[in-house]
Amino acid sequence: MELYHFSHEPDIEVFIPRVKANRTDMPPVVWAIDPEHAFTFYVPRNCPRIVYKRSVMMSEEDERTFFGVSSSDTVMVMENDWYSQISQTTMYRYTFAREGFERFDETAGYFISQQTVRPLDMQPISHLLDQLMALNIEVRFTPRLTKLREAILASTLTDFGIHRFEHAKR
Repeated sequence: MELYHFSHEPDIEVFIPRVKANRTDMPPVVWAIDPEHAFTFYVPRNCPRIVYKRSVMMSEEDERTFFGVSSSDTVMVMENDWYSQISQTTMYRYTFAREGFERFDETAGYFISQQTVRPLDMQPISHLLDQLMALNIEVRFTPRLTKLREAILASTLTDFGIHRFEHAKR
């Protein structure tokens, strides 16, 4: 299995372990994500977003609330103010060999390595919203994510991610 790292920079030749700003309790590491969850990075780095998936554990009421008549099993919600930036951004997907990485979070698909890593490949990814929709992900926009976050945290949904919420409107 290959792993990925997403960046706004198109010319990274080597990834050196570093301490992540919101994980100062951890040693320096290189972060990567598995292919199944890579789509969660098809937006600019600091774009606040909520991603959730259907699960067998959710109540019928929550299925109606969060999916309505949607035929998609995955929904990704971002704030309206990010639409233009998402539309104009190109992300760079670096590919890593799986060797040297350990699983950090199975639900989110995160892997870490304490070693310096050289990418095998780099691919630019543009038309990010088109890429998401091609994966049958329902893309939604809202003025603010706060109410959705509160609703998800109080729900029976078990497969969700709340990303870069520190950049969301309050």
